Parts: sequence; C-alpha cells; structure tokens
Amino acid sequence: MAPSSTAAKRQKVRESFSRLPGHLIRRVHQVSTAYFAEECGGDLTAVQYAALVAIGSHPGIDATRLSEIIHFDRSTIGDVLDRMAGKGWVLRQPAPGDRRVKLLELLPAGHQMLQQVEPGVRRVQERLLARLSADEGRTLLRLLAKMADAGADEDDE
Repeated sequence: MAPSSTAAKRQKVRESFSRLPGHLIRRVHQVSTAYFAEECGGDLTAVQYAALVAIGSHPGIDATRLSEIIHFDRSTIGDVLDRMAGKGWVLRQPAPGDRRVKLLELLPAGHQMLQQVEPGVRRVQERLLARLSADEGRTLLRLLAKMADAGADEDDE
C-alpha cells in the first residue's frame, strides 16, 4: 500500500507544480519565443525587436535609458547592441559631452528589419491570444501588465 501512496503523492506534486504561476509563465514564454521565431525568422530576437522599436522612437538614446524602456538588464544590453550593430541595424556613437556614453541611432537596415517583421509580430500576438475570447484577452493583458509593473516597482526599491 505504501508504493501507491507514494505514487499518488508524486502525482499530486506534479499536478500542483503544473499550476504554479511561475511555471505557467515560463511555459507561455516558451510558446511566445517559438511563435516569434516561426513568424519573424531566426535572425531577430524579441529583445532585439523591442530595442529596434525603442531606438527608432527615441533617436540618440543611450544604452542605460534603452534598458529602462525595454525592461532589460543593463549589464547585458551591451551584448545585444553589439550583435545589432554587427548586423548593421544600429549605430553606436560617443556622446559629445561624455565619450563613455554611446548614443544609438537606427540605421536604414534597422528600419527595414522593423518593416519586414511587423506583420509577423502582429501574428505572434494574435496566436498567443487565439484561444481566448476578446474579454479574456483584455483581462489577461491587464493582469500581465499589473504583474510586470509590480516587478518593476520592486526593482525601484
């Protein structure tokens, strides 16, 4: 009788784990990443897309401010920017008043990449919400924003 009790306990742990918010968020992130790769190709990541959009919207932005806008770790944004510069998407130039600060500009190839992937990015969002009703989709987005904003508030403390 003990083995079946142990098996039942293991099954209960597996079932409870599969409904933990962190686990579900990780799984949805995996789905989102796979959709992004399928729809936008393997040459551009979601982080690079966010960076391109932000740089295009804020010409001359520096890397620190960029990392704040796209909520990405400051210590690794430089690697992302190096890869994007290597692909000819962005230009990094020293700031006139402080050569240690690099100002970012979107190059024509970066603009072209944004135009090229925009339909795919829209399809990713549609696919992510496809199983939800319109009301459920709005609710999910509101709750995700609330959770993300709570994390950002904790980072500021």
